[in-house]
Amino acid sequence: MAVLMSELQPDDPPRTPTVSLRRSSSLLAAPTALRHPAHSAARTAFAECYERIMPRLVVFVMRHGADSHQAAEAAQAAFALAWERWESIEHPHAWLRKVAFRQLLKLREQREHPAEELPDPPGGLCPAQAVELGAQEALILRVLRSLPMRQRQAFAWTFDGFSPQETAVHLGMTPEAVRQNLARARRSLKQAWETMKEQDT
Repeated sequence: MAVLMSELQPDDPPRTPTVSLRRSSSLLAAPTALRHPAHSAARTAFAECYERIMPRLVVFVMRHGADSHQAAEAAQAAFALAWERWESIEHPHAWLRKVAFRQLLKLREQREHPAEELPDPPGGLCPAQAVELGAQEALILRVLRSLPMRQRQAFAWTFDGFSPQETAVHLGMTPEAVRQNLARARRSLKQAWETMKEQDT
């Protein structure tokens, strides 16, 4: 349990999941119909950000209850929007997480009211297909799916290195509400971990 709970401490640096990631040509090739960063340095910064953040962004969305395909789709959509306005985004780490979550909600709404024919997903390797989840991470995702959304959000932002004060600003909550929801999520995770250990013995 010590290993699991040490991962839940807000002061710990965020851990990057093991991911084999191939650039999505549909995103980084920048379709001509979209605006794109005017300077080569900005385009390089975007590509580096994509390679570094994309795997963690997919898992961040999964911690809100999404399956791997929904998470990858929401994360890709967030980066596509970021590409169009990259030079105006001041805090990309927080911006991408907020937009990816909104894209997840939009995807869920579309699933509830499906079109007659859904378009095929874009080409390239889905980043989530290569995410290798350990037993602890799989347990965390399973437990989080059963929790209220506010608890999922508090945990996901904290796990990615945001303080309660920063999380409160991005979620429109008070820092105390963030701490309370985080504490409840941790209690649920601890109980689930203890139950799993008892079943394994």
